[in-house]
Amino acid sequence: MAGLCAHAEEAGLARWIAALFAGEKVNVSEGRPALHPALRDASSAPLAVDGNDVRGNIRAVRERTARIADDIRHGARLGATGAPIRHLVHLGIGGSDLGPRLVVEALRGDGAPGGPDVAFVANVDPVALDRALATLDPRGTLFVVASKGFTTQETLANARAALAWLGAALPPGADARRHFVAATANVEAAAAFGVPADAILPFHEGVGGRFSLWSPVGVTIAAALGNDARDELLAGAHALDRHFATAPFDANLPVVLALAGLWNAGALGLRQRIVVPYAEALGLLPAYLQQLSLESNGKRVTRDGTPVDGRTVPALWGGIGTDGQHAFFQWLHQGTDVVPVEFIVPAVPVRGDPTRHALLVANALAQAQALALGRSPEAVAAELAKRGLAASATAVAVRVCPGDRPSTTIVTPRLDARTLGALLALYEHRTFVEGILWGINPFDQFGVELGKILADPIVAALVDGSELAPGTDASTHALVAHVRALMRHEPGSD
Repeated sequence: MAGLCAHAEEAGLARWIAALFAGEKVNVSEGRPALHPALRDASSAPLAVDGNDVRGNIRAVRERTARIADDIRHGARLGATGAPIRHLVHLGIGGSDLGPRLVVEALRGDGAPGGPDVAFVANVDPVALDRALATLDPRGTLFVVASKGFTTQETLANARAALAWLGAALPPGADARRHFVAATANVEAAAAFGVPADAILPFHEGVGGRFSLWSPVGVTIAAALGNDARDELLAGAHALDRHFATAPFDANLPVVLALAGLWNAGALGLRQRIVVPYAEALGLLPAYLQQLSLESNGKRVTRDGTPVDGRTVPALWGGIGTDGQHAFFQWLHQGTDVVPVEFIVPAVPVRGDPTRHALLVANALAQAQALALGRSPEAVAAELAKRGLAASATAVAVRVCPGDRPSTTIVTPRLDARTLGALLALYEHRTFVEGILWGINPFDQFGVELGKILADPIVAALVDGSELAPGTDASTHALVAHVRALMRHEPGSD
Protein backbone atom coordinates (compact mmCIF):
# COMPACT_ATOMS: atom_id res chain seq x y z
CA MET A 1 0.00 0.00 0.00
CA ALA A 2 2.88 2.35 0.72
CA GLY A 3 4.23 1.73 -2.75
CA LEU A 4 0.82 2.30 -4.34
CA CYS A 5 0.37 5.58 -2.46
CA ALA A 6 3.81 6.64 -3.63
CA HIS A 7 2.75 5.81 -7.18
CA ALA A 8 -0.32 8.02 -6.76
CA GLU A 9 1.90 10.85 -5.57
CA GLU A 10 4.17 10.42 -8.58
CA ALA A 11 1.14 10.52 -10.89
CA GLY A 12 0.26 13.96 -9.51
CA LEU A 13 -3.02 12.75 -8.02
CA ALA A 14 -3.12 15.50 -5.36
CA ARG A 15 -2.87 18.15 -8.07
CA TRP A 16 -5.67 16.51 -10.09
CA ILE A 17 -7.96 16.30 -7.05
CA ALA A 18 -7.39 19.97 -6.32
CA ALA A 19 -8.06 20.84 -9.98
CA LEU A 20 -11.33 18.87 -9.94
CA PHE A 21 -12.72 20.85 -6.99
CA ALA A 22 -11.37 24.16 -8.28
CA GLY A 23 -13.42 23.92 -11.48
CA GLU A 24 -10.36 23.57 -13.70
CA LYS A 25 -10.68 21.90 -17.11
CA VAL A 26 -9.84 18.37 -16.06
CA ASN A 27 -11.75 17.08 -19.12
CA VAL A 28 -8.78 17.93 -21.29
CA SER A 29 -10.02 16.52 -24.61
CA GLU A 30 -13.17 18.65 -24.56
CA GLY A 31 -11.72 21.62 -22.68
CA ARG A 32 -14.30 21.42 -19.88
CA PRO A 33 -14.36 21.23 -16.10
CA ALA A 34 -16.13 18.38 -14.31
CA LEU A 35 -18.66 20.23 -12.20
CA HIS A 36 -20.70 17.46 -10.62
CA PRO A 37 -19.11 18.00 -7.16
CA ALA A 38 -20.12 21.66 -7.34
CA LEU A 39 -23.78 20.66 -7.79
CA ARG A 40 -23.90 19.17 -4.30
CA ASP A 41 -21.98 21.96 -2.58
CA ALA A 42 -24.50 24.30 -0.95
CA SER A 43 -21.88 26.87 0.03
CA SER A 44 -21.66 30.33 -1.48
CA ALA A 45 -17.89 30.17 -1.99
CA PRO A 46 -17.04 31.46 -5.49
CA LEU A 47 -16.27 28.89 -8.19
CA ALA A 48 -14.89 30.46 -11.36
CA VAL A 49 -15.13 28.79 -14.76
CA ASP A 50 -13.69 30.82 -17.64
CA GLY A 51 -13.68 33.83 -15.34
CA ASN A 52 -17.35 33.54 -14.41
CA ASP A 53 -18.63 32.52 -10.97
CA VAL A 54 -21.01 29.60 -11.60
CA ARG A 55 -22.05 29.13 -7.98
CA GLY A 56 -24.99 31.52 -8.11
CA ASN A 57 -26.41 29.93 -11.24
CA ILE A 58 -26.10 26.46 -9.74
CA ARG A 59 -27.99 27.62 -6.64
CA ALA A 60 -30.71 29.33 -8.70
CA VAL A 61 -31.34 26.27 -10.86
CA ARG A 62 -31.37 24.03 -7.80
CA GLU A 63 -34.09 26.24 -6.30
CA ARG A 64 -36.12 26.19 -9.55
CA THR A 65 -35.80 22.42 -9.68
CA ALA A 66 -37.08 22.16 -6.12
CA ARG A 67 -40.09 24.38 -6.90
CA ILE A 68 -41.09 22.34 -9.93
CA ALA A 69 -40.74 19.11 -7.96
CA ASP A 70 -42.85 20.53 -5.13
CA ASP A 71 -45.56 21.64 -7.56
CA ILE A 72 -45.68 18.14 -9.04
CA ARG A 73 -45.80 16.45 -5.64
CA HIS A 74 -48.55 18.68 -4.29
CA GLY A 75 -50.76 18.65 -7.38
CA ALA A 76 -50.09 22.31 -8.18
CA ARG A 77 -48.62 21.61 -11.60
CA LEU A 78 -51.45 21.27 -14.09
CA GLY A 79 -51.63 19.75 -17.52
CA ALA A 80 -53.16 21.29 -20.62
CA THR A 81 -56.72 20.49 -19.52
CA GLY A 82 -56.27 21.81 -15.97
CA ALA A 83 -55.89 18.34 -14.48
CA PRO A 84 -53.14 17.95 -11.87
CA ILE A 85 -50.07 15.91 -12.76
CA ARG A 86 -50.31 12.46 -11.19
CA HIS A 87 -47.91 10.48 -13.39
CA LEU A 88 -44.28 11.23 -14.20
CA VAL A 89 -42.40 9.49 -17.04
CA HIS A 90 -38.65 10.06 -17.11
CA LEU A 91 -37.12 9.84 -20.59
CA GLY A 92 -33.34 9.49 -20.72
CA ILE A 93 -30.63 6.95 -21.40
CA GLY A 94 -27.26 6.07 -19.92
CA GLY A 95 -26.48 8.10 -16.83
CA SER A 96 -29.44 10.39 -17.49
CA ASP A 97 -31.62 7.35 -16.82
CA LEU A 98 -29.61 5.03 -14.57
CA GLY A 99 -28.75 7.67 -11.98
CA PRO A 100 -32.23 8.89 -11.10
CA ARG A 101 -33.72 5.44 -11.68
CA LEU A 102 -31.29 3.89 -9.18
CA VAL A 103 -31.97 6.54 -6.53
CA VAL A 104 -35.76 6.36 -6.88
CA GLU A 105 -35.73 2.55 -6.78
CA ALA A 106 -33.32 2.46 -3.84
CA LEU A 107 -35.25 4.94 -1.70
CA ARG A 108 -38.81 4.25 -2.83
CA GLY A 109 -40.98 4.18 0.28
CA ASP A 110 -38.43 6.13 2.33
CA GLY A 111 -39.29 9.60 1.01
CA ALA A 112 -42.11 11.88 2.00
CA PRO A 113 -45.60 10.45 1.42
CA GLY A 114 -47.49 11.44 -1.70
CA GLY A 115 -46.06 12.42 -5.02
CA PRO A 116 -46.67 11.08 -8.51
CA ASP A 117 -46.34 7.60 -9.88
CA VAL A 118 -42.96 7.45 -11.62
CA ALA A 119 -41.85 5.39 -14.60
CA PHE A 120 -38.51 5.37 -16.43
CA VAL A 121 -38.08 4.73 -20.14
CA ALA A 122 -34.63 4.48 -21.69
CA ASN A 123 -34.90 1.92 -24.47
CA VAL A 124 -36.01 3.14 -27.88
CA ASP A 125 -37.76 -0.21 -28.33
CA PRO A 126 -41.44 0.87 -28.69
CA VAL A 127 -42.43 -1.77 -26.17
CA ALA A 128 -40.70 0.14 -23.36
CA LEU A 129 -42.70 3.35 -23.80
CA ASP A 130 -45.93 1.53 -24.68
CA ARG A 131 -45.78 -0.44 -21.45
CA ALA A 132 -45.07 2.67 -19.38
CA LEU A 133 -48.02 4.54 -20.90
CA ALA A 134 -50.50 1.66 -21.04
CA THR A 135 -52.41 2.57 -17.87
CA LEU A 136 -51.71 6.31 -17.66
CA ASP A 137 -54.14 9.18 -18.11
CA PRO A 138 -52.59 11.63 -20.62
CA ARG A 139 -54.32 14.56 -18.90
CA GLY A 140 -52.30 13.93 -15.74
CA THR A 141 -49.00 12.74 -17.25
CA LEU A 142 -45.79 14.77 -17.34
CA PHE A 143 -42.64 13.79 -19.23
CA VAL A 144 -39.16 14.74 -18.01
CA VAL A 145 -36.77 14.72 -20.96
CA ALA A 146 -33.25 14.32 -19.58
CA SER A 147 -30.59 14.83 -22.21
CA LYS A 148 -27.44 16.88 -21.81
CA GLY A 149 -27.13 17.84 -25.48
CA PHE A 150 -30.82 17.31 -26.32
CA THR A 151 -29.62 15.37 -29.36
CA THR A 152 -29.63 11.80 -28.03
CA GLN A 153 -31.38 9.71 -30.68
CA GLU A 154 -33.15 7.29 -28.37
CA THR A 155 -34.37 9.91 -25.92
CA LEU A 156 -35.65 12.27 -28.59
CA ALA A 157 -37.38 9.44 -30.46
CA ASN A 158 -39.22 8.55 -27.25
CA ALA A 159 -40.00 12.22 -26.57
CA ARG A 160 -41.52 12.61 -30.05
CA ALA A 161 -43.56 9.45 -29.49
CA ALA A 162 -44.76 10.85 -26.16
CA LEU A 163 -45.76 14.11 -27.83
CA ALA A 164 -47.72 12.18 -30.45
CA TRP A 165 -49.43 10.14 -27.71
CA LEU A 166 -50.49 13.32 -25.96
CA GLY A 167 -51.64 14.94 -29.20
CA ALA A 168 -53.86 11.99 -30.02
CA ALA A 169 -55.41 11.83 -26.55
CA LEU A 170 -55.82 15.43 -25.41
CA PRO A 171 -58.75 17.59 -26.59
CA PRO A 172 -58.27 19.55 -29.82
CA GLY A 173 -56.30 22.71 -29.24
CA ALA A 174 -54.81 21.55 -25.94
CA ASP A 175 -51.17 22.53 -25.58
CA ALA A 176 -49.31 19.24 -25.14
CA ARG A 177 -46.09 21.13 -24.48
CA ARG A 178 -47.31 21.83 -20.94
CA HIS A 179 -46.74 18.15 -20.28
CA PHE A 180 -42.95 18.39 -20.69
CA VAL A 181 -40.02 19.41 -18.51
CA ALA A 182 -36.48 19.34 -19.89
CA ALA A 183 -33.19 18.96 -18.02
CA THR A 184 -30.42 19.82 -20.44
CA ALA A 185 -27.29 21.81 -21.20
CA ASN A 186 -28.78 22.78 -24.59
CA VAL A 187 -31.58 25.21 -23.79
CA GLU A 188 -32.03 26.22 -27.43
CA ALA A 189 -32.66 22.65 -28.59
CA ALA A 190 -35.18 22.03 -25.80
CA ALA A 191 -37.02 25.23 -26.74
CA ALA A 192 -37.01 24.21 -30.41
CA PHE A 193 -38.62 20.92 -29.41
CA GLY A 194 -41.39 22.94 -27.79
CA VAL A 195 -40.63 22.74 -24.08
CA PRO A 196 -41.86 25.97 -22.43
CA ALA A 197 -39.11 28.25 -21.18
CA ASP A 198 -40.23 27.99 -17.57
CA ALA A 199 -40.01 24.20 -17.81
CA ILE A 200 -36.42 24.05 -19.07
CA LEU A 201 -33.91 23.35 -16.29
CA PRO A 202 -30.40 24.08 -17.60
CA PHE A 203 -27.11 22.72 -16.38
CA HIS A 204 -23.51 23.39 -17.38
CA GLU A 205 -21.87 21.41 -20.18
CA GLY A 206 -19.21 20.50 -17.62
CA VAL A 207 -21.64 18.00 -16.06
CA GLY A 208 -21.35 14.65 -17.82
CA GLY A 209 -24.41 12.50 -18.35
CA ARG A 210 -23.18 9.76 -16.03
CA PHE A 211 -22.78 12.37 -13.28
CA SER A 212 -26.05 14.18 -13.99
CA LEU A 213 -28.29 12.80 -11.25
CA TRP A 214 -26.95 15.67 -9.08
CA SER A 215 -28.12 18.19 -11.71
CA PRO A 216 -31.70 19.18 -12.64
CA VAL A 217 -31.98 15.67 -14.08
CA GLY A 218 -32.69 14.90 -10.42
CA VAL A 219 -36.03 16.73 -10.63
CA THR A 220 -37.52 13.25 -10.97
CA ILE A 221 -35.83 12.20 -7.72
CA ALA A 222 -37.22 15.25 -5.91
CA ALA A 223 -40.69 14.76 -7.36
CA ALA A 224 -40.76 11.09 -6.44
CA LEU A 225 -39.16 11.25 -2.99
CA GLY A 226 -39.45 14.88 -1.89
CA ASN A 227 -36.93 17.69 -1.78
CA ASP A 228 -35.81 16.78 1.73
CA ALA A 229 -34.67 13.37 0.48
CA ARG A 230 -32.88 14.93 -2.47
CA ASP A 231 -31.18 17.43 -0.18
CA GLU A 232 -29.99 14.57 2.03
CA LEU A 233 -28.69 12.72 -1.03
CA LEU A 234 -26.70 15.80 -2.08
CA ALA A 235 -25.43 16.36 1.47
CA GLY A 236 -24.17 12.79 1.74
CA ALA A 237 -22.32 13.14 -1.54
CA HIS A 238 -20.84 16.47 -0.46
CA ALA A 239 -19.57 14.94 2.79
CA LEU A 240 -17.73 12.31 0.75
CA ASP A 241 -16.41 15.07 -1.51
CA ARG A 242 -14.87 16.79 1.52
CA HIS A 243 -13.31 13.52 2.66
CA PHE A 244 -11.86 12.90 -0.81
CA ALA A 245 -10.48 16.42 -1.04
CA THR A 246 -8.76 16.42 2.34
CA ALA A 247 -7.90 12.93 3.59
CA PRO A 248 -4.34 11.57 3.16
CA PHE A 249 -4.08 8.92 0.48
CA ASP A 250 -3.68 5.94 2.82
CA ALA A 251 -6.89 6.94 4.68
CA ASN A 252 -8.80 8.25 1.66
CA LEU A 253 -11.51 5.77 0.78
CA PRO A 254 -11.84 6.53 -2.97
CA VAL A 255 -8.05 6.48 -3.30
CA VAL A 256 -7.63 3.23 -1.38
CA LEU A 257 -10.33 1.51 -3.44
CA ALA A 258 -8.79 2.80 -6.67
CA LEU A 259 -5.32 1.63 -5.67
CA ALA A 260 -6.68 -1.82 -4.83
CA GLY A 261 -8.45 -1.87 -8.19
CA LEU A 262 -5.28 -0.79 -9.96
CA TRP A 263 -3.34 -3.57 -8.27
CA ASN A 264 -5.93 -6.23 -9.09
CA ALA A 265 -6.35 -5.16 -12.72
CA GLY A 266 -2.79 -4.13 -13.52
CA ALA A 267 -0.32 -6.00 -11.35
CA LEU A 268 -2.37 -9.19 -10.97
CA GLY A 269 -4.01 -9.08 -14.43
CA LEU A 270 -7.53 -9.72 -13.12
CA ARG A 271 -9.75 -8.53 -15.97
CA GLN A 272 -13.18 -8.56 -14.33
CA ARG A 273 -14.72 -6.92 -11.29
CA ILE A 274 -18.01 -7.93 -9.69
CA VAL A 275 -20.21 -5.77 -7.46
CA VAL A 276 -22.70 -7.55 -5.20
CA PRO A 277 -24.96 -5.35 -3.05
CA TYR A 278 -26.61 -7.28 -0.26
CA ALA A 279 -29.67 -5.04 -0.43
CA GLU A 280 -32.72 -5.50 -2.64
CA ALA A 281 -32.98 -1.70 -2.90
CA LEU A 282 -29.59 -1.54 -4.65
CA GLY A 283 -30.48 -3.95 -7.43
CA LEU A 284 -29.60 -1.36 -10.10
CA LEU A 285 -26.24 -0.44 -8.57
CA PRO A 286 -24.14 -2.91 -10.61
CA ALA A 287 -25.60 -1.56 -13.87
CA TYR A 288 -25.08 2.02 -12.71
CA LEU A 289 -21.46 1.34 -11.77
CA GLN A 290 -20.88 -0.56 -15.00
CA GLN A 291 -21.84 2.53 -16.97
CA LEU A 292 -19.90 4.86 -14.68
CA SER A 293 -16.72 2.80 -14.78
CA LEU A 294 -16.62 1.50 -18.34
CA GLU A 295 -17.79 4.68 -20.06
CA SER A 296 -15.31 6.70 -18.01
CA ASN A 297 -12.23 4.52 -18.24
CA GLY A 298 -12.81 2.24 -21.22
CA LYS A 299 -10.06 4.02 -23.15
CA ARG A 300 -6.97 2.91 -25.08
CA VAL A 301 -5.07 6.20 -25.31
CA THR A 302 -3.75 8.59 -22.69
CA ARG A 303 -4.73 12.21 -22.23
CA ASP A 304 -2.19 13.26 -24.85
CA GLY A 305 -3.41 10.72 -27.42
CA THR A 306 -0.59 8.20 -27.10
CA PRO A 307 -1.39 4.50 -26.59
CA VAL A 308 -1.82 3.36 -23.00
CA ASP A 309 1.04 1.28 -21.68
CA GLY A 310 -0.79 -1.84 -20.54
CA ARG A 311 -4.51 -2.37 -20.01
CA THR A 312 -7.09 -0.12 -18.42
CA VAL A 313 -10.43 -0.76 -16.79
CA PRO A 314 -11.61 -4.37 -16.31
CA ALA A 315 -15.12 -5.49 -17.17
CA LEU A 316 -17.65 -4.77 -14.42
CA TRP A 317 -20.90 -6.53 -13.69
CA GLY A 318 -22.77 -8.02 -10.76
CA GLY A 319 -26.08 -8.74 -9.11
CA ILE A 320 -27.92 -8.78 -5.82
CA GLY A 321 -26.89 -11.05 -2.97
CA THR A 322 -28.20 -13.57 -1.93
CA ASP A 323 -29.60 -14.23 -5.42
CA GLY A 324 -26.11 -14.28 -6.92
CA GLN A 325 -25.06 -17.06 -4.57
CA HIS A 326 -27.37 -19.33 -6.54
CA ALA A 327 -26.10 -18.11 -9.91
CA PHE A 328 -22.48 -17.04 -10.47
CA PHE A 329 -20.95 -17.69 -7.05
CA GLN A 330 -20.22 -21.30 -7.95
CA TRP A 331 -17.95 -19.91 -10.68
CA LEU A 332 -16.39 -17.43 -8.25
CA HIS A 333 -15.46 -20.11 -5.74
CA GLN A 334 -14.40 -22.98 -8.00
CA GLY A 335 -14.05 -21.59 -11.52
CA THR A 336 -10.74 -21.14 -13.28
CA ASP A 337 -10.94 -17.33 -13.25
CA VAL A 338 -10.02 -15.26 -10.22
CA VAL A 339 -12.36 -12.26 -10.02
CA PRO A 340 -12.32 -9.51 -7.37
CA VAL A 341 -15.69 -9.03 -5.68
CA GLU A 342 -17.04 -5.95 -3.92
CA PHE A 343 -19.71 -6.62 -1.32
CA ILE A 344 -21.89 -3.69 -0.25
CA VAL A 345 -23.72 -4.43 2.97
CA PRO A 346 -26.11 -2.13 4.88
CA ALA A 347 -25.69 -3.08 8.53
CA VAL A 348 -29.16 -1.99 9.68
CA PRO A 349 -32.35 -2.94 7.85
CA VAL A 350 -34.42 -0.24 6.23
CA ARG A 351 -37.53 -1.98 7.39
CA GLY A 352 -38.87 -5.46 8.08
CA ASP A 353 -37.72 -8.47 10.06
CA PRO A 354 -34.29 -7.89 11.68
CA THR A 355 -33.67 -11.64 11.87
CA ARG A 356 -33.92 -12.05 8.10
CA HIS A 357 -31.70 -9.01 7.66
CA ALA A 358 -29.13 -10.62 9.96
CA LEU A 359 -29.27 -13.71 7.72
CA LEU A 360 -28.64 -11.46 4.70
CA VAL A 361 -25.62 -9.79 6.34
CA ALA A 362 -24.26 -13.11 7.57
CA ASN A 363 -24.36 -14.48 4.04
CA ALA A 364 -22.33 -11.52 2.74
CA LEU A 365 -19.66 -11.91 5.42
CA ALA A 366 -19.55 -15.66 4.92
CA GLN A 367 -19.05 -15.29 1.17
CA ALA A 368 -16.12 -12.93 1.73
CA GLN A 369 -14.64 -15.41 4.19
CA ALA A 370 -15.12 -18.31 1.76
CA LEU A 371 -13.48 -16.44 -1.11
CA ALA A 372 -10.47 -15.57 1.04
CA LEU A 373 -9.91 -18.86 2.86
CA GLY A 374 -11.57 -21.46 0.65
CA ARG A 375 -11.79 -25.07 1.80
CA SER A 376 -8.76 -27.34 1.82
CA PRO A 377 -8.67 -31.06 0.90
CA GLU A 378 -8.00 -31.88 4.55
CA ALA A 379 -11.03 -29.90 5.70
CA VAL A 380 -13.21 -31.58 3.07
CA ALA A 381 -12.01 -35.05 4.10
CA ALA A 382 -12.73 -34.29 7.74
CA GLU A 383 -16.24 -33.06 6.89
CA LEU A 384 -16.98 -36.17 4.85
CA ALA A 385 -15.73 -38.43 7.62
CA LYS A 386 -17.88 -36.58 10.15
CA ARG A 387 -20.90 -37.26 7.93
CA GLY A 388 -19.95 -40.91 7.53
CA LEU A 389 -19.16 -40.56 3.82
CA ALA A 390 -16.23 -42.00 1.91
CA ALA A 391 -13.48 -39.45 1.26
CA SER A 392 -12.49 -40.66 -2.22
CA ALA A 393 -10.17 -38.54 -4.30
CA THR A 394 -13.05 -37.45 -6.51
CA ALA A 395 -15.38 -36.71 -3.62
CA VAL A 396 -12.71 -34.50 -2.09
CA ALA A 397 -11.62 -32.77 -5.31
CA VAL A 398 -15.09 -31.61 -6.32
CA ARG A 399 -15.63 -30.01 -2.93
CA VAL A 400 -12.34 -28.15 -2.56
CA CYS A 401 -12.44 -24.36 -2.94
CA PRO A 402 -8.98 -22.88 -3.53
CA GLY A 403 -9.60 -19.56 -1.74
CA ASP A 404 -7.08 -16.73 -2.01
CA ARG A 405 -9.65 -14.84 -4.08
CA PRO A 406 -9.85 -11.09 -3.38
CA SER A 407 -12.86 -9.24 -2.12
CA THR A 408 -13.70 -5.90 -0.56
CA THR A 409 -16.59 -5.45 1.87
CA ILE A 410 -18.10 -2.00 2.26
CA VAL A 411 -20.39 -1.88 5.29
CA THR A 412 -22.73 1.10 5.37
CA PRO A 413 -25.09 2.30 8.08
CA ARG A 414 -28.81 2.14 7.34
CA LEU A 415 -29.41 2.68 3.62
CA ASP A 416 -30.93 6.16 3.58
CA ALA A 417 -30.60 9.09 1.19
CA ARG A 418 -27.49 10.51 2.87
CA THR A 419 -25.70 7.17 2.87
CA LEU A 420 -26.65 6.51 -0.75
CA GLY A 421 -25.32 9.92 -1.78
CA ALA A 422 -22.01 9.19 -0.10
CA LEU A 423 -21.82 5.73 -1.68
CA LEU A 424 -22.39 7.04 -5.20
CA ALA A 425 -19.87 9.86 -4.72
CA LEU A 426 -17.37 7.30 -3.41
CA TYR A 427 -17.58 5.33 -6.65
CA GLU A 428 -17.45 8.47 -8.79
CA HIS A 429 -14.21 9.58 -7.15
CA ARG A 430 -12.76 6.07 -7.24
CA THR A 431 -13.39 6.05 -11.01
CA PHE A 432 -11.73 9.46 -11.34
CA VAL A 433 -8.65 8.31 -9.43
CA GLU A 434 -8.32 5.18 -11.56
CA GLY A 435 -8.47 7.28 -14.72
CA ILE A 436 -5.73 9.60 -13.44
CA LEU A 437 -3.51 6.67 -12.46
CA TRP A 438 -3.94 5.09 -15.90
CA GLY A 439 -3.16 8.47 -17.48
CA ILE A 440 -6.48 8.69 -19.32
CA ASN A 441 -9.34 11.20 -19.39
CA PRO A 442 -12.29 9.72 -17.49
CA PHE A 443 -14.70 12.46 -18.59
CA ASP A 444 -15.07 12.00 -22.36
CA GLN A 445 -16.78 9.13 -24.21
CA PHE A 446 -16.00 9.42 -27.91
CA GLY A 447 -16.34 5.66 -28.38
CA VAL A 448 -20.09 6.04 -27.87
CA GLU A 449 -20.38 8.18 -31.01
CA LEU A 450 -19.27 5.72 -33.69
CA GLY A 451 -22.25 3.40 -33.54
CA LYS A 452 -24.65 6.37 -33.53
CA ILE A 453 -23.02 7.82 -36.65
CA LEU A 454 -23.18 4.50 -38.45
CA ALA A 455 -26.81 3.97 -37.43
CA ASP A 456 -28.15 6.98 -39.39
CA PRO A 457 -27.77 5.54 -42.92
CA ILE A 458 -28.97 2.14 -41.70
CA VAL A 459 -32.13 3.74 -40.30
CA ALA A 460 -32.75 5.38 -43.68
CA ALA A 461 -32.16 2.07 -45.44
CA LEU A 462 -34.67 0.28 -43.23
CA VAL A 463 -37.35 2.98 -43.05
CA ASP A 464 -37.16 4.70 -46.43
CA GLY A 465 -35.51 2.01 -48.54
CA SER A 466 -32.45 4.21 -49.15
CA GLU A 467 -29.33 2.57 -50.48
CA LEU A 468 -26.31 2.24 -48.26
CA ALA A 469 -23.29 4.31 -49.22
CA PRO A 470 -20.82 2.82 -51.71
CA GLY A 471 -18.10 0.98 -49.87
CA THR A 472 -20.33 -0.22 -47.05
CA ASP A 473 -19.08 -3.61 -45.89
CA ALA A 474 -20.67 -6.78 -47.21
CA SER A 475 -21.75 -7.97 -43.77
CA THR A 476 -23.84 -4.87 -43.10
CA HIS A 477 -25.29 -5.01 -46.64
CA ALA A 478 -26.38 -8.61 -46.04
CA LEU A 479 -27.87 -7.89 -42.62
CA VAL A 480 -29.83 -4.87 -43.92
CA ALA A 481 -31.16 -6.93 -46.82
CA HIS A 482 -32.18 -9.72 -44.49
CA VAL A 483 -33.98 -7.37 -42.11
CA ARG A 484 -35.74 -5.66 -45.03
CA ALA A 485 -36.95 -9.04 -46.23
CA LEU A 486 -38.32 -9.92 -42.81
CA MET A 487 -39.99 -6.53 -42.52
CA ARG A 488 -41.74 -7.17 -45.83
CA HIS A 489 -42.72 -10.69 -44.69
CA GLU A 490 -41.38 -12.15 -47.89
CA PRO A 491 -41.99 -15.91 -48.26
CA GLY A 492 -39.00 -17.94 -47.15
CA SER A 493 -37.27 -14.97 -45.56
CA ASP A 494 -37.06 -16.74 -42.21
